[in-house]
Amino acid sequence: MAEEKTLQVEETQKKEVEQSDAERTRPGVAFVPRVDIYETDAGIHIVCDMPGVDENSVDIVLEKNVLTLNGYVTPQQPEGYNLVYAEYRIGDYQRRFTLSNEIDQDKIEATVKDGILRLVLPKAIPTSRRIAVKGS
Repeated sequence: MAEEKTLQVEETQKKEVEQSDAERTRPGVAFVPRVDIYETDAGIHIVCDMPGVDENSVDIVLEKNVLTLNGYVTPQQPEGYNLVYAEYRIGDYQRRFTLSNEIDQDKIEATVKDGILRLVLPKAIPTSRRIAVKGS
């Protein structure tokens, strides 16, 4: 009989963004969103968990080979209620990735639905050419 492989699920806490040289311009805390990264022959796919973020509250910047993801969440509290106890902290999201030259940076695509940000980073098509040699 074949031995079954079981995956262990590990509980994790939200990780806050560590302080950097740049200060945040928004009050509140920022979290590092969890991601899954997949590679295909065509490119890299990043699936990023950002609950509370939609297409109007996400900002993606690519500068000097660093892809920065920012998701902004506005806390919402039901009208007429006061929060007495909370187990879930609400905050913004921030994550950075350094990209290699193997990514075609002009063709990166992003979509967001139900708090899930999906990025497609297509691989650059390798180019080669023959260099002509001239005599002196």
